[in-house]
Amino acid sequence: MAMLIKNGTIINGNNVESYVGDIFIDNSRIVAIGDSKDWEKSITSEVKVIDVKGYIVSPGFIDTHSHSDLKVLTEPDVEPKLMQGITTEVLGQDGISMAPLPIQYISAWRKNLAGLDGESSEINWEYETTKNYLAMIEKAKPAVNESYLLPHGNVRMEAMGLGNHEASDEEIKKMCDITRREMESGCLGLSSGLIYMPCAYSNTKEIIEICKVVNEFDGVFVVHQRSEADTIISSMEEIIEIGRESGVQIHFSHFKVCGKKNWKYLDQMFDLLDRAKKEGIKVSLDQYPYVAGSTMLGVILPPWVHDGGTDKLVERLKSKDLREKMKKDMTDGIPGWDNFIDFAGVEGIFITSVASPKNKDVVGLSLLQLGELKKKEPLEATFDLLMEEQNAVGMVDFYGLEDHVKKIMKRSEMNVCTDGLLSGTPHPRVYGSFARVLGKYVRQENVLSLVEAIYKMTGKAADALNIKERGFIRVGYYADITIFNPDTIIDKGTFENPKQFPEGIEYVIVNGETAVENGKYTKKRNGMVIRRS
Repeated sequence: MAMLIKNGTIINGNNVESYVGDIFIDNSRIVAIGDSKDWEKSITSEVKVIDVKGYIVSPGFIDTHSHSDLKVLTEPDVEPKLMQGITTEVLGQDGISMAPLPIQYISAWRKNLAGLDGESSEINWEYETTKNYLAMIEKAKPAVNESYLLPHGNVRMEAMGLGNHEASDEEIKKMCDITRREMESGCLGLSSGLIYMPCAYSNTKEIIEICKVVNEFDGVFVVHQRSEADTIISSMEEIIEIGRESGVQIHFSHFKVCGKKNWKYLDQMFDLLDRAKKEGIKVSLDQYPYVAGSTMLGVILPPWVHDGGTDKLVERLKSKDLREKMKKDMTDGIPGWDNFIDFAGVEGIFITSVASPKNKDVVGLSLLQLGELKKKEPLEATFDLLMEEQNAVGMVDFYGLEDHVKKIMKRSEMNVCTDGLLSGTPHPRVYGSFARVLGKYVRQENVLSLVEAIYKMTGKAADALNIKERGFIRVGYYADITIFNPDTIIDKGTFENPKQFPEGIEYVIVNGETAVENGKYTKKRNGMVIRRS
């Protein structure tokens, strides 16, 4: 059925002023924009008319950093994203995701992935390649569009296993061959998480060579850099060098600086961005609008603990002597390693998810409270939990300043993301990032104009990740559209009660089909897999 959206205030995603107009949609595409009186007589098919006077009509929001990789197969409604106006997600983040996955590594990789993207026995894990994984997503029929970044860790695992050693020239060549094969499946680019194993074991040369291949496909390098804390300046310099030497466009994931003693670096970080752009290096970044992050709890452990995968990690946690070495490293620090205990503290890290029912009672507790509950020193109690849960534990960590959120938000390179883990009691960004920007930072605090904020959620995001025919309201583009009330839109989730849909999202249209109508999910799943053109 064709659709006519009438009388809305259109903000088309290109960072120009809004205007009142009508939009005609047919066969999943935008067919006409303007005054429907000029062309409605030519419409011969049955048309659904939606009058949205007083509402904002925006391109569908694009989440450039998502962790629905597994959930999209088991819960393809992806309601936390859809209900905040997101019509497209970018999966495959942080260098550790679903594909490629050689058969011999399935068991080890499922354990490595569990703390980030969850675990499931409902799917057949023997898909092996990105091509087959994307086909599984298509078969699941998601409610939103899904695109994919090739994860560096998966590539490294296939080429040389999970061990902590520097890649040889032959192994780098093998990684490049794997990258070329998988990019041909339609990946938007490469991701890496240089605090996550096995990505953290790589050197700069390895990444440059892989990124040269990504650049052949006009792909983007999306990266959780090596440090967002003590050594953030040298970390950023490494990523900029990768862009310089490979020619690839670089995109910093969830851009921030962690810990009070490191907040002083923000201006230097901005200077590095400016210098890179002057040099002609293509740079962009995304941000979630909160002062706390979320990831797998296992990142608090020193890198050597992860060597060889989860099974080896669990064995090391059984050793009293190795636990003491872990504590010493967490107290003294290791050069180049982001020490979450140092910048967030046991009182600032909260457990969000566990895999087994026996430990459900610890979800929501800080590591300090975990120690009190177990009547143990907090790190000992944390080691016990990670051991019992086979490292499948999620966390929230408080690290930042509200003033920094606003300053980063105003940067021209920035677009909005969620970076939300969907398991357990998640970070509220899973449900509220986009509505929070529009309600708190636009309407209440005037950090951004409404037009600029929409640009950073749509057109800017599409350009940053080279997503074609989406992100703008243009004739011929796919009809991904979000319609909201600018006077009421706001996020509702809190860290205590995060699973709350935002207010003010009235309609969400995905590929011309109404997925949300009058604020309610219609159960219509019309998402597509978006492959690199």
